[in-house]
Amino acid sequence: MHSDDLILFSQVVELGSFSKAAEQNDLTNSVVSKRIVRLEKALNVQLLYRTTRKLTLTEAGQALFVKAKQVAFATQEATNSVAGFGEAIQGHIKMSVPTISGELLLADAVAEFCGMHPGLSVDMSLDNQFVNLVKEGYDLVIRTGHLEDSSLIARHILDSHWIVCASPAYIKRHGRPDTPEALMKHNCLLYSYQTTGANEWEFKGQEQNYIVKVAGSFSSDNATALRKAALGGHGIAYLPRCLVYHDLRNGELIDILPQQVGKILGVYAVYPFTRQLPKKLKLLIEHIRQRYISIEHYF
Repeated sequence: MHSDDLILFSQVVELGSFSKAAEQNDLTNSVVSKRIVRLEKALNVQLLYRTTRKLTLTEAGQALFVKAKQVAFATQEATNSVAGFGEAIQGHIKMSVPTISGELLLADAVAEFCGMHPGLSVDMSLDNQFVNLVKEGYDLVIRTGHLEDSSLIARHILDSHWIVCASPAYIKRHGRPDTPEALMKHNCLLYSYQTTGANEWEFKGQEQNYIVKVAGSFSSDNATALRKAALGGHGIAYLPRCLVYHDLRNGELIDILPQQVGKILGVYAVYPFTRQLPKKLKLLIEHIRQRYISIEHYF
């Protein structure tokens, strides 16, 4: 005997027909009928008298209906109690975010979210490396780049555009390259965390993007260090636009090839696969998304 058959039986009796119970449970009439027959066979009794107009309980059916309602009620209570834990905006969240986004907006956004929900605490790590969510116990990761792990869920937030930039002082001393290929004659500041390689810069072609291999005297795994080197006039940098947005606005850096840079990376909220995302994570992701959207022009 299946407990879900008992629940279905109680619904049939309460609704007064197989068709209404089928509709409520997104089943066909024949499936409902077969499951009631299965219940009768398991109990070896007839539970219902069936006519074209109505259903009538047998004596055994009347006795079972009282108990079946209790099973249905207990099942709903158990579901509600679990759902209550899942929906609570409390507990702890462990997350990892890229250094640039963390410093630009996420540190403030996540701290603000914690202030909105006093029962919640968040441990946020700033890391440009792709952490292993499941192995390292992360609940949420903000990633910039391509997602390859099919066991994870990724929600796209926005796209991050990259630019080639240099200071006015550098351009005055060395000239302004007017094509991507001209960069090979310049001192290029290399970002070692680039997925395509530190010296491989991506540009738009007529049919598809292509790579120009550049060289330079200074490289770093920290984009902020490259920004500072560019501001000092020491070379040309290939960086996320959001990192140097204010430098471009105030003229301290110049966007050299604004129509030709081909690197665009998606920003994603990534979390392990789950049938029901906890409400605290759902709300945090939406809060983060809104903060990104509010300064979308930076990207």
